Amino acid sequence: MAEGDPQAGSGALQKALRALLPSSKEGLKLDVGDRVERSVLLLLQQAAELFYGDRRSECLQISEVILDYSWEKLNAGPWRDVDKSWRQVYSFGCLLKAVCLCEGPEDTAAVPAALRVCDMGLLMGAAILGDILIKVAAVLQAHLRPESRPARSPPREQPSAKRAKSDHVPIPNVKIERAVPRVHRPSLEYFREQFLVPGRPVVLEGVAGHWPCMKKWSLEYIQEIAGCRTVPVEVGSRYTDEEWSQTLMTISEFISKYIVNEPKDVGYLAQHQLFDQIPELKQDITIPDYCCLGDGDEDEITINAWFGPQGTVSPLHQDPQQNFLAQVMGRKYIQLYSPQESEALYPHDSHLLHNTSQVDVENPNLEKFPKFAEAPFLSCILSPGEILFIPVKYWHYVRALDLSFSVSFWWS
Repeated sequence: MAEGDPQAGSGALQKALRALLPSSKEGLKLDVGDRVERSVLLLLQQAAELFYGDRRSECLQISEVILDYSWEKLNAGPWRDVDKSWRQVYSFGCLLKAVCLCEGPEDTAAVPAALRVCDMGLLMGAAILGDILIKVAAVLQAHLRPESRPARSPPREQPSAKRAKSDHVPIPNVKIERAVPRVHRPSLEYFREQFLVPGRPVVLEGVAGHWPCMKKWSLEYIQEIAGCRTVPVEVGSRYTDEEWSQTLMTISEFISKYIVNEPKDVGYLAQHQLFDQIPELKQDITIPDYCCLGDGDEDEITINAWFGPQGTVSPLHQDPQQNFLAQVMGRKYIQLYSPQESEALYPHDSHLLHNTSQVDVENPNLEKFPKFAEAPFLSCILSPGEILFIPVKYWHYVRALDLSFSVSFWWS
């Protein structure tokens, strides 16, 4: 077979994918608990037999049935009530479908389609076979043909300059007496005694400046590494608005629609565990040493990505864990209120939004919320290389002043 022959690439991909899977159907442990109906378990077993019997098209058909049925189970009620067993069933369906899509004759659409299926399994499913979907996705991404890879965006300066002409974003004045204190690389003991134990916010300088992401990340780099990956995107000014919604799209589509071009709506890749989905990006960041002062293990730290255009807003809210917010690209304005001020912040009554204030921080209705005017606060503008410590239950409001990428570390 000649060098560069598509069939050679196809064969190499199939070999790489098969190497990740158990060598026989007996090794494919379909352990999904006793909550799953016997008929579905039999379908999984049948799909595995078809796959290992090299009956690809039939396995693909059964996989689609498994995915359709488990999808209904995943969407039958609140996400917190979805049994993990059904998420595992969905992951097995995604695994078999993704690999089957790549087992056929050469097809330029097969690898991108399989990668999307893997991402759906990572987003909606649960870990199976030692996080095999992450490994399969990495192999698929490595075998994407050049024409399937997302085109690079224009230079990073273009979207921000373009937006500045039509949509000037005001830069708040941070008064010295209300500024969050700043400390340069404090010792663990100093941080614990002065900020962690008393629950005081602080901006940490000189802690994250050496992370690889600070030099490497740009629109072009993110698109190159992650452009073809499917992620959840929030659409709307803020999650408390009635017209707010979520949708799935590739990062390349997100950059094109909401960052490079003039969008009709605000799009925000918010509070997403992107680094579990794409380990290559995780290599560019470092968990702050101060997290070791917590009670949990390192694998219990939740790392989220916050990526969006100028003007994205997180309404005033509080979180149940300690938070380090690291700024990588652009700047963010942040306003913070002590948990002791909760009454003056008028939290929503509903259980779903009980951790979120009804007040629009930068444009408050003081007739409706009179106590808010007297609530003391701290504020800061967080720039690339800086980390803000937000103590547990501390209320915080966040607005992006530029095209922005932040990474949050939630720890106990």
